Amino acid sequence: MTEPPARRLLLVHAHPDDESINNGATMAKYAAEGAHVTLVTCTLGEEGEVIPDGLAHLAADREDSLGPWRVGELTAAMKELGVTDHRFLGGPGRYRDSGMMGTEQNHRPGAFWSAALDEAAAHLVEVIREVRPQVLITYDPDGGYGHPDHIQAHRVAMRAADLAAEPAFRRDLGQAHAIAKIYWNRVPRSVVEERFRHMARELPHSPFTTPAAVTDVPGVTDDERITTEIDGRPFTAAKAAAMRAHATQITVAEPLFVLSNDLAQPLFEVEYYELVRGETSPEGARGPSAIRENDLFAGLERVTDVAEVTAL
Repeated sequence: MTEPPARRLLLVHAHPDDESINNGATMAKYAAEGAHVTLVTCTLGEEGEVIPDGLAHLAADREDSLGPWRVGELTAAMKELGVTDHRFLGGPGRYRDSGMMGTEQNHRPGAFWSAALDEAAAHLVEVIREVRPQVLITYDPDGGYGHPDHIQAHRVAMRAADLAAEPAFRRDLGQAHAIAKIYWNRVPRSVVEERFRHMARELPHSPFTTPAAVTDVPGVTDDERITTEIDGRPFTAAKAAAMRAHATQITVAEPLFVLSNDLAQPLFEVEYYELVRGETSPEGARGPSAIRENDLFAGLERVTDVAEVTAL
């Protein structure tokens, strides 16, 4: 039998394109280093607004065929990042994009926001027990910016991590497995503010005209909460290409991009995280003078056997 890669990373996202914006450089880095990178996307993003006029017919209020189109965009994006294991929660189309908070789409049949938590989590438990990742990345409890599918993805990921480690839960889904480290996507406020100051100089040289606000960046938080930063600068081109592959949702003109609101944001080459479960490396800590981890797997070198991070 072939031994699995020593490092195994699982990411849980709400819609196609979220992974490339938030974690594109991280995914490309670990894939290039030989880690097994698994992406689970919870919906097809059927309710997304379409940027190119030539594809406007795909939108939910017209042909309602955006979801399958975005599957193709995600496949192209993963090729740019070198990621070969990407899946949809429960299979493609099992859960539908819920639209923005407070809209009628939140409660339509099949909407992810309305899914029973343990039912949705069970689909992810099966993936966790198959892949047996040491590291999980997902959103913070607010989903980064309050979108219902992002909030639900956070709930499902955290619940599945607990259930996957419980030997009595759904033995038919595989042997129990405990994830050693769980991270939430974050961006330190000081970094965002500095990049926006630079953006004021970059904007006139771009095809964009209007800047977003600092608060438009998902996951902005106080610097003290950041435990980990991944230097993805060698993979900036791969991240930009992956974002560009999501052409219905993103327009990229490096070092900036816009979503359908046409508000310019900076493309972050360094990606930041908050460790919320598990231990940092011995030198890693929190606080203003803390040394941040520069590796999601930091500290796991002490684990010499897979059984040590697998539930008994």
